[in-house]
Amino acid sequence: MESRQAFGPPFSERKRKRPDIIADTLRERMIEANMHPGDRIPSEWLDPASLGASRGTVREALKILEFQGMIASKTGPGGGVFVRSVKPSEAIQMVTNLFLQEPPSIANIYALRKKLEPELAADAARDLPFDALQGLQETIRLYQKKPETTEEEYVQRLAELDFHAELARHATNPVLGFTCGLLLNLLRDLAECRAIYQTRNPGLRESGVFYQIELIKAIGARDRTRARDIMTEHMIEAEAYMLARARLNRGAD
Repeated sequence: MESRQAFGPPFSERKRKRPDIIADTLRERMIEANMHPGDRIPSEWLDPASLGASRGTVREALKILEFQGMIASKTGPGGGVFVRSVKPSEAIQMVTNLFLQEPPSIANIYALRKKLEPELAADAARDLPFDALQGLQETIRLYQKKPETTEEEYVQRLAELDFHAELARHATNPVLGFTCGLLLNLLRDLAECRAIYQTRNPGLRESGVFYQIELIKAIGARDRTRARDIMTEHMIEAEAYMLARARLNRGAD
């Protein structure tokens, strides 16, 4: 029942509270009016009488929209309620938090990564700007040096994920970039993945550096097919390692 509600329409299967309904009404008005970040919400939209609600209920509805990152309130001269720009990183973290209670499996994550990351690599080989390519090279430099401690190796593992995050940030398809960014955030935050990254494995760093250097070469050459093939191989190897390590960790518990 809960899973069906999570993906159902707003008014399905359960009695919704009045502030939630008003928040949805205001959100729909913002969409229909094609409002943009910085636009002021018309004061008549927020009139309790026109909404058929008390002032307290309207305030609760505005708090919901503010929590969702859709609006911001300003006081003083020129104040009011304004449309807010939601940063992708904020949205990704909010969705990540949704999965922390009932985390997806590593297999779930890599089922998507194996499909999406190769397309992200091909996208980069077609359109990635030169300065962004230099940014990828700088990211690799953070973990080329052999780590001396477990803590250093863990930091380097996260830096390897940052390489992929840079590709996602520059994706020409924003839905592709957002989805890849979400998968990376899950790998950073899920307890099972953190435990794996904190396990020493010097060979893993060397393998990651190899794939990413080869990928940079393919992107620089604008070879989309080569970039896609390299990332596919990288994702298959990464999945195999993560799944094997997860089985070992569960066996040790």
